[in-house]
Amino acid sequence: MKIGPQDNRASLRRRWGVPLGVATGVTAVSLAAVVVLGGTGDAGQQTTGPARGGASPAGSAPASAPSAASSPGGTSAEAGFTITDATTTPIDARAVTRILSSCLGPDASRYHSVVAVRTPLASADWDGVVVAVDSAGQYVQCQSKGDKGTSQDSPPTFINDRLWGTGRVVGYFDSMMVPAGEGKYLMLGAGHYSSDVARITVSYGDDPKEYPARMAGGAFVYGAALLPDTPPGPRYLGPSPYVHAYDASGKEIYDQAEDPKFTGDE
Repeated sequence: MKIGPQDNRASLRRRWGVPLGVATGVTAVSLAAVVVLGGTGDAGQQTTGPARGGASPAGSAPASAPSAASSPGGTSAEAGFTITDATTTPIDARAVTRILSSCLGPDASRYHSVVAVRTPLASADWDGVVVAVDSAGQYVQCQSKGDKGTSQDSPPTFINDRLWGTGRVVGYFDSMMVPAGEGKYLMLGAGHYSSDVARITVSYGDDPKEYPARMAGGAFVYGAALLPDTPPGPRYLGPSPYVHAYDASGKEIYDQAEDPKFTGDE
């Protein structure tokens, strides 16, 4: 079955993905990277408290914050897919509280949200994500479905064990691609960024179009609706997401596609 030529860049999914489950013959894939990632050179001193990313978790994006929006229609003919929507919308504070409570249990009271968004479309199990942090700077990532939250990590703070290191610009939490009905797929991911980063974007496969990620409190989240150009097979993995980071001047200081951790040069 033809779904377009394979992406010729380093694949996060193919190197680090593990199957999470199978629904209607389609594998849900986790892209959780268990290495620390970053650009070359020293990114400067990293703080050790909750404001590791250069923004205070206490100043997290409010429910009334604008969406991390982008125009639909980014298409890669080579990879055989279309990003139909990459707009995330804030989750209201009451729902965030319930999501964290069901995700973290009695530990929920120790955490406060830094990024909480609904994704452009919903899968059977997920329709958003909440990233929260505690007073020790330990992050958790909870996927949401309505007002309920779940974590793919045990314990949920496991994502912090993938971080940090001198000179690192970006570190990754959990990412995944899951079927979302009518031949569409939900792509969802999150991670850390250093204090040098002013903007995070994500591109997919060989399509150069970049979509803005939601950023706050040292964490970023992205979500996208993907539609394959042709009906995919039961082991369809889709295009790889590539994270890009820019400093305040607009200079790109990190490109995941060129990261030695993924190109095999390290």
